[in-house]
Amino acid sequence: MRWIITLWLAAAFVFPLAAETLKVMAYNIRYPEKNDGVNYWDNRREVALEMLRRYSPDLIGTQELFFRQGEDIVTALPEYVWLGTARYGIHTNEYMGIFYKKQRFELIEMGQFWLSETPDVPGSMSWNVSLPRLATWVRLMDKNTGKPFYFVDTHFAHRQEDADARAESSKVIATFLDKLPEDIPVVLAGDFNTTPDTEAHGVLSRTMKDAWDSAATRKGPVGTFHGFRGGEREEGRIDWILFRAPWKVTEAETITMKQGELYPSDHYPVMAVFELP
Repeated sequence: MRWIITLWLAAAFVFPLAAETLKVMAYNIRYPEKNDGVNYWDNRREVALEMLRRYSPDLIGTQELFFRQGEDIVTALPEYVWLGTARYGIHTNEYMGIFYKKQRFELIEMGQFWLSETPDVPGSMSWNVSLPRLATWVRLMDKNTGKPFYFVDTHFAHRQEDADARAESSKVIATFLDKLPEDIPVVLAGDFNTTPDTEAHGVLSRTMKDAWDSAATRKGPVGTFHGFRGGEREEGRIDWILFRAPWKVTEAETITMKQGELYPSDHYPVMAVFELP
């Protein structure tokens, strides 16, 4: 018996157990817009589902999600649960939809706040934006590690003239993050409608790291919006995954998968693979 234990210990030393990983995706799914023609959701739904099957993220932060899209995903992929809040505080229009694998995570609490001067007021707007913007957050227990973490999903104002609003929205999120326990990891995903060289990113990167910049390896183009055309557009990297945690990023990818001429969205999904201590 002693020699069996000795061999087991020796094997564990020579072949250490693989580190636990966490795959996080930011995915602007594009709402069901009939004017998109061939790119309408009903036509590209199977491409989106196949992309999620292939990459199998543990956690997804979506933007522009409508209720029926969320239901389509969890019906086809029942390993996921989804939750979120719509922009007007009622069950209509865009959701900040968070998906997570129900076998791995336990929901501890969730909430939402609006990106405005009155973040607790549903549907509130400030800084002359054209639509209400918000963030959904969850606190999850990772059953694989026995440790909790926060995940925040957001979507910033989209117009060129909304630069100040995007910077102010980052401050609203930073204020929320400052209130969270410093010893619990936080991941923030979203479509920020701006590139990392702007104030909006600068505000958040004071306390958070950018998974793309931190990754040991990177795949795919830098730019994340392509307008259903593929390639890389001039908008640059507007979809980010940021984190505040003692984690390593082993890989970050801009996912360019398509079937024929159909893409999962007009944005490329982005995914980061974290190695957890």
